[in-house]
Amino acid sequence: MTMKPSSRSSQSKRFILSSLTFILFLCALASINEIRFDTFLMFGRCAFSNVPLDPSHNSSSFTSNVTSDGDDIRILIGILTLPDQYHRRHFLRLIYGTQSPMGAQVDVKFVLCNLTKEDQKVLVALEIMRYDDIIILDCKENMNKGKTYTFFSSLPEIFNSSDRPYPPYHYVMKGDDDTYLRLENLVESLRPLPREDLYYGYVIPCPSMDPFVHYMSGMGYLVSWDIAEWVRESDIPKNHLEGPEDKVFGEWLRDGHRAKNRFNAKWSMYNYPEPQTRCTHELWPDTIAVHLLKKQEIWIHTLKYFNVTSNLKPSKLYHIP
Repeated sequence: MTMKPSSRSSQSKRFILSSLTFILFLCALASINEIRFDTFLMFGRCAFSNVPLDPSHNSSSFTSNVTSDGDDIRILIGILTLPDQYHRRHFLRLIYGTQSPMGAQVDVKFVLCNLTKEDQKVLVALEIMRYDDIIILDCKENMNKGKTYTFFSSLPEIFNSSDRPYPPYHYVMKGDDDTYLRLENLVESLRPLPREDLYYGYVIPCPSMDPFVHYMSGMGYLVSWDIAEWVRESDIPKNHLEGPEDKVFGEWLRDGHRAKNRFNAKWSMYNYPEPQTRCTHELWPDTIAVHLLKKQEIWIHTLKYFNVTSNLKPSKLYHIP
């Protein structure tokens, strides 16, 4: 059958019209999508531009996996050390900077008394500029003549800010620079515990398991924020500053009838197993803290036991067998 010229012409016009309509539809759709994309892009820029920059982002005030549900545990760890211990601080920044406990904000700060030498003033200032993880207290360096008191009593003023939640930290820990803290285990052990009137650590004397008899070892003891406020306000600590700092701290709480909530973390906290004493314990997986890591080889043995570099990602940049 032969199609008439007018019929072929009519079909051609309909085809052209349909094609033009389809092309216009595609253009309109692309335009709409472009508008949507640009709108979302502008919204994203706006949203992120209103987020304040965190000055501690490049510091070793290690903030780990903080969410916005308000239930995250906030912990301040103050490591009491000396101004000249530069290498020890850098080493500990590696140790704590590679730990990321979930659902917690853990800030590690190095606690010094007043600087006394010109090289300290320059080098410590550089550390502060780079890491922002140092607290310098108004005191003369000492171990058992009030540095611990100055640390705890200064915290409410140091962290008194309308920009922070209250309390700024749920817990404050005093630690030694020869203690290895496993932050995830520490956080998990704190989750079920009270956030007020709490005293946590390794009970002294070593054979004791009763946290209400004596005191917690200076390797690393932790209290709730309200106790730090009490230390600042009470006359009991002010009138009893000298003596073994951990023992004196326990005596403050006893005399002030504080810390009705106490937690003995033994044997998740212990002294390194060599030389063997009543306070030592073999390394084991449920460890929260190992104390008396005085030498490099002891640190290395401890870190190897806990496989701290097991998450090292493969790369063409290095080969570590």
